[in-house]
This record gives sequence, C-alpha cells and structure tokens, in this order.
Amino acid sequence: MKFVISREALLRPLQLVAGVVEKRQTLPVLSNVLLEVKGQQLALTGTDLEVELIGRVTLDEVGQEGEITVPAKKLMDICRTLPDGAQIEVEQDAQRVNVRSGRSRFALSTLPATEFPNVDSTVDEQVFSIEQSKLRRVIDRTSFAMAQQDVRYYLNGMLFDVSANQLRTVSTDGHRLAMAHVDIAGPDTAQQMIVPRKGVLEMAKLMTDPEASVEVALSSKHLRLVTETFTFTTKLVDGKFPDYGRVIPKNGTNVMLADRQELRQVFQRTAILSNEKYRGVRLVLDSDLLRVFANNPEQEEAEEAVAVEYQGDNLEIGFNVSYLQDVMAVLDSEQVKLTMGDATASALLEEPENGDAIYVVMPMRL
Repeated sequence: MKFVISREALLRPLQLVAGVVEKRQTLPVLSNVLLEVKGQQLALTGTDLEVELIGRVTLDEVGQEGEITVPAKKLMDICRTLPDGAQIEVEQDAQRVNVRSGRSRFALSTLPATEFPNVDSTVDEQVFSIEQSKLRRVIDRTSFAMAQQDVRYYLNGMLFDVSANQLRTVSTDGHRLAMAHVDIAGPDTAQQMIVPRKGVLEMAKLMTDPEASVEVALSSKHLRLVTETFTFTTKLVDGKFPDYGRVIPKNGTNVMLADRQELRQVFQRTAILSNEKYRGVRLVLDSDLLRVFANNPEQEEAEEAVAVEYQGDNLEIGFNVSYLQDVMAVLDSEQVKLTMGDATASALLEEPENGDAIYVVMPMRL
C-alpha cells in the first residue's frame, strides 16, 4: 500500500475518525485506524464496536492498493504537527508503515487489516434523506437532556421516532424531557429506535455542511448515515423508551411569557448562590411579575425580579436552575413561553409561536 496526500486532505477525516476511537481499548486493534487504498480513493475507518466511522478522500494520483491498520492518535498527531501545505507520503513496509514529509520520516507499528472488526452491516430496511442542518438542529435541541451512565440504560441515548412525514428526537434523564421534530419525506412505516449517547454526539459533529443532505438508513439493530465523504454506523440500544407522550403536560392553565435572554441572565445570576448540589431556585409568580430566589447552606441569598406577561394564579414553584438554563440556551426565539399547572406539576417550556421543540421540567421541593 502506498499513497501521497496533502496534510489538510488527510487531517480532516483523520480527526473525525480518531474521535470515534477510544483511548483505552481491550483490543489493541481498536486504537488503530484502518487505511484502505483502492484506485484513487483512500478510506479511513475507526470503531469502538458501538459506532463506526469511515471517512473517504479522493487522492490526486492513483495509489498502490492495499490495507493496513496504524495507531490513530499517533498518525493524527504527526499530521497535525506538520507544516501547512505539506505533502505526505504513506507507504507500507513489511510490518511497519513509513510516513514521509519533506525531511521528516516516521515509522509506525501496524496490525493486519484482517484483525480489524466490522460493525455488522445488516440490510437497510428503510432509507430517507434529510438536510444536514435540519438533522443537526433536532439533535442539538434535545441531546442535552440525555442521561449519563443511568442504570436505566435506555435513557443513556436519544429516541429517533420516524414516521412517514416526520422525524422526532426525544431525550430524557427522568427529571426533564426534550423533544424536537422536523418534517421529512420519510419511509413507509413508522419506526422507533434508541441511538446511544456516543452515537448521537458523533453524529452531531459530522453534520457540518448546511447545504448538503445526508442519507439515513435504518435497520432493526443499526442506524447509518451516508454522504460522499463519510459513512457512519451506530448500533442501537436494545430497550424500550418511556412513553414520552404521557409525560407532556396537557392542561396547564398558568401561562407566562418572558424575554428569553433576560430570563436566561436572571437564572445565570441566581444560580451563583444556589445550593451547589441540588441547584434549586424558587419562582414566585404574580400579576406580570416573576421573582426568582436562591439560597445555599452558607446562608447566602439571591433575589431577582423581572417583568413578564402573566395573568394566572399566584404561584410558587421550585426548579433545578441548571435544567432551566439548558432550555434557555437551545431556544432561539426572542420570547419563551412557560406553561404550568400547580407547584407539584411539571412545567412546559417552548417557543411562543411555531416552535419545533418542547421541553418538560419536573418541579422540585425546596
């Protein structure tokens, strides 16, 4: 195997693929990247057995065909530290791979390509296309609510609920829920799948071309994204996601409208003196006025008042301020709408008009 490539052309796919590779691996080959040359195309593959990413680059000249695996981080660090515009020659030499550029030469250890695992490529059952910017948007608007290392393993990921005309992404950690949707020309039959946390975060990184589309292929055990430059495959979580429709409050009568940026700053300031462990703040709503209180075990207190649009009942309710801040950060409307029942009912947060996402936050007792 032998090929010549510019530093920039190699570095971009290498950085993406190396992001999938885990630092500490039980199998040595999993810390390597698989290099494959066929004609004028170079393919780079990285996997951790849960997700797999294949990056593709067109070479300026036809390379010498072959395949081998080399340490992903070391190859990436070499490329990163070479000067801009450098030409890199990569050549397999028995049990090593030589990397040359200018007066620099590096000899890397290898493992045979036959040892490199392949994430099972089952037959795609359904396929649809979506603009990368739209897929990135629904992921970004919901990914923050995914659980981390929860014993309810099905919460450590994101639900993709696909129907004939809509893709809905849902995540929850049991204390809050985020849901966003986008219209698609979708598959014939509805399908629900749970994408693991790492798969979700890597997918978001790949959606960098707002003008381009990505093909989404679904099977019973995998979700695959395909473009001209990469193929990304993630295994699905084998579990049943909670019935999120039952969690969304339906009959809240106390509705507050507020300036989103102003409210975000109020939460930011009061959070400073909230309890570091529980992060609780108290919201007191009166006619067209919201007061926010926080205190902590050091007897420190914060109080903020902000003008809002509110004509509901006098209401006092507690929330984890971090959950409210997360929602404020992903909304992009000028105003935010907060719908509540009573002090024990979950609150519904959304954009006032034609929003594509809704958020549910459970109250906390203070």
